[in-house]
Amino acid sequence: MIENTAVGTGLTGPAVEGAMRRAFELAAHGPATGVNPQVGCLILNGHGETLAEGWHRGAGSRHAEVDALAKLAPGAARGSTAVVTLEPCNHVGRTGPCALALIDAGVARVIYSVSDPGKHSCGGAARLRAAGIEVQGGVIVEQGEAFLGDWLVAARLGRPFVTLKWASSLDGRAAATDGSSRWITGAAARLDVHRRRAARDTILVGTGTVLADDPALTARGEDGGLLAQQPVPVIVGRRALPTSAALFAHPKQPLFFDGLDLPGLLADLHGRGLRSVFIEGGPTLASAFVAAALVDEYLIYLAPTLIGGPRLVLGDIGVSAIGEQRRLSIQSLDRLGDDVLIVARPQPTSI
Repeated sequence: MIENTAVGTGLTGPAVEGAMRRAFELAAHGPATGVNPQVGCLILNGHGETLAEGWHRGAGSRHAEVDALAKLAPGAARGSTAVVTLEPCNHVGRTGPCALALIDAGVARVIYSVSDPGKHSCGGAARLRAAGIEVQGGVIVEQGEAFLGDWLVAARLGRPFVTLKWASSLDGRAAATDGSSRWITGAAARLDVHRRRAARDTILVGTGTVLADDPALTARGEDGGLLAQQPVPVIVGRRALPTSAALFAHPKQPLFFDGLDLPGLLADLHGRGLRSVFIEGGPTLASAFVAAALVDEYLIYLAPTLIGGPRLVLGDIGVSAIGEQRRLSIQSLDRLGDDVLIVARPQPTSI
C-alpha cells in the first residue's frame, strides 16, 4: 500500500487524495473516445493551494500538464507540486514529453494515480526521478483504473476495448422464429443503448444484421436526433450490401472487414486510433468474439418476456463440457423501465 503523503510538501493523507479527485474531475472534461486518455492536472504551491489547472482536450492538443503550466507566468511553477491522474508521458508524439515540460518548469514534486502502460509513452516517472524530482504514484489507483478503463485495456493489449451488447427475452432469445426482433426491450433500454453507442469509438455488426435489419448504426437522443458523438460503423462479413443500406448515410465513413481474422481486425482499428468497439451484431458474430476470448464487457438487456424457438443470442462458443463454461463477474444490475440491464465482465480464469 502506498502512503498518500507527498514528501516535502504540506500535502498529507486526505489532502493528496482530494487533490487527485479534483484532477479526475478536470480529466472528465476531455473526450472519452480516441487514441489519447482523459487526463487532468493541478499545479500546487508549497501550502497545497492551487496555482493552475489543466486537462487534455484530445489528440494534437496540449497534454494536461502542459495545459496547466501554460496558465502560469514563466518561473511561477518552480518548486511546485504537480498532481496528475496519469504518469506523465515520456515520448514525442504530436506534442513533446510531459515529463520534460515538468522538468523544464522547475516542478519539485509529481504525484500521479495510474502508471502509463504504453510501450512508447511510459517511463515518465523514471525520467523525473533522474532529474531530481520527487515522484509518488498509485494515489487512489483503483479509481484511476476504473476511470481510464477502456483506454488502459487498449494500451496494455494493443487492441480496442470490446463491449458486446445484446437484448433478449428471459429465455435467451434474440428474435422470434421468423427473425423479427423489434422491439424486445422497451424505450428506456433502447435509449440507454444509444447513449452507450455515443461513448464508443466504433459500432460493429455483421453483414447478416445489415441485410436483415438495415440498421442506421447511429447514436440518437430521446427526440430521435443524432447525438453529437457518433461511432464509426464497422461491418464484418463477405456478403455484398445494397447501396441503399441505411449505414451508407451514416455521418462517419464505414469500415469493412471480411471477418476471417478477428485479432487482425482489432489491431487494424487500434492502429487507426480507435480504442473501443461496441458490438451489436447477431449470434454468429457475437459467438465468434466470445469464442476467441475477445470480449472485455457484456451489456445484456433482459426483457420480461418469453419467445422460445431457435433464435438464441449465442451459438457455439467452444464450450463442450460444463468445466469449460465462460464465467462472468456481474459489475452492475439496473432496472430500465420493465427491463433489466446486466453489465458483466469475464472472470480472469475464463480468459
